Amino acid sequence: MNNKGIKYSVITVALAGFLFGFDTIVISGADLPIQKLWNTGDWFHGVFIMSMALWGTVLGALLGGIPCDKFGRKKTLFWIGVLYLASALGSSLATNPYVFSFFRFIGGVGVGASSVAAPIYISEIAPASKRGRLVATYQFNIVFGILIAFFSNYLLGSLIEVNAWRWMLGVEAIPALIYCVMILGIPNSPRWLLLKGNDEPKAKQLLQELDPLGNVDERIAAIKNSVLKTKSNFFSGKYSKPIMLAFLLAFFNQVSGINFILYYAPRIFEAAGIDQSNTLIASVPIGVVNLVFTLLGMYLIDRMGRKQLMTIGSFGYIITLLGVAWSFYIGAQGWIVVFFISAFVGAHAIGQGAVIWVFISEIFPNSVRANGMSLGSGTHWVFAALITMITPAVLSAFTPVTIFLFFAVMMLLQLLWVRLKMPETKGKNLEEIEMELLTK
Repeated sequence: MNNKGIKYSVITVALAGFLFGFDTIVISGADLPIQKLWNTGDWFHGVFIMSMALWGTVLGALLGGIPCDKFGRKKTLFWIGVLYLASALGSSLATNPYVFSFFRFIGGVGVGASSVAAPIYISEIAPASKRGRLVATYQFNIVFGILIAFFSNYLLGSLIEVNAWRWMLGVEAIPALIYCVMILGIPNSPRWLLLKGNDEPKAKQLLQELDPLGNVDERIAAIKNSVLKTKSNFFSGKYSKPIMLAFLLAFFNQVSGINFILYYAPRIFEAAGIDQSNTLIASVPIGVVNLVFTLLGMYLIDRMGRKQLMTIGSFGYIITLLGVAWSFYIGAQGWIVVFFISAFVGAHAIGQGAVIWVFISEIFPNSVRANGMSLGSGTHWVFAALITMITPAVLSAFTPVTIFLFFAVMMLLQLLWVRLKMPETKGKNLEEIEMELLTK
């Protein structure tokens, strides 16, 4: 696998992130039209329409490590594309909320499994000096998918008068099909071939191509030795430090309010006084800012490191969330709220957005990396589903000031955790990180 091969593999696998971002956010354009069409109450709408995909994501994340280990990262990534394709077609053609929820659930399984398989694959083929940037390519594609979903929703909503939401959801089938074809051209992860696939010659060839100047025999010995040293039950206590790091990073990611804002941006803007006809276009700046600051995060992650980006992002979260709360408190015009929420998304993109999938994919040993990625991703999606499910009721029960102050307090706690407990993994190979986290 030469440099071109690495680039093709990373770009292809990162497309799973594009589908992740598109699938996750496209529902925001269908939110209100579907509730009006099927006359669903707040709780039913929150549980079955808006959060059903996220419960599928929880399942995909928690179980995604199993096919990753048993069948390999490549096969898992291919079937993830099939799930996206089925979800796009099925949900766009749904005739009632139950059929719709089923196909959204299927797509959610693909999103959850993607958040396990794609970062693992990229981290295992990436050189240590470029690993942060290459794994962050997955996050870039997530936010690119989010941006395209916002634009797509706006354009289709403007051009199609009847059932525009069906086109919003169905158009995802096109990139899903392209992804399925492209994934057939990537190789398996050399670490999976060596440890699970029983193909040491192929693993040796790929490792040599990944690092032509390195001693491939020493690298293979180090990988095998890492497994021998760490063979024990995942919850035995041996891995308590990386488990706690993954859990807290994923937990803080969601109590920042990021999915609350991305899923319900049109409702938030409407509450801020923006006319309903303009709420979709008001969401577009969120996608633009997300993309720009994700690119900045990708540039900085291997230069400044994961901990520094998390520190910068935490300060940004606190300032912007307080700004949103202040805007609602004084009754400022809606576009002030759009400004602070866009800035909040920028803080997320350069901090948690750039770091989460990189960091979780790095901190677990070879022998349990898939399990660890499932735990971190599963935690992320459990809290995302809970927050999305209760949001319609929360918006009815609490003022925006109270909601955004709560998120700001959570981000103050994140800042303290980052400065006191989060280790730096920049520039270290996976086996070095493993040694440090399991011996301290």
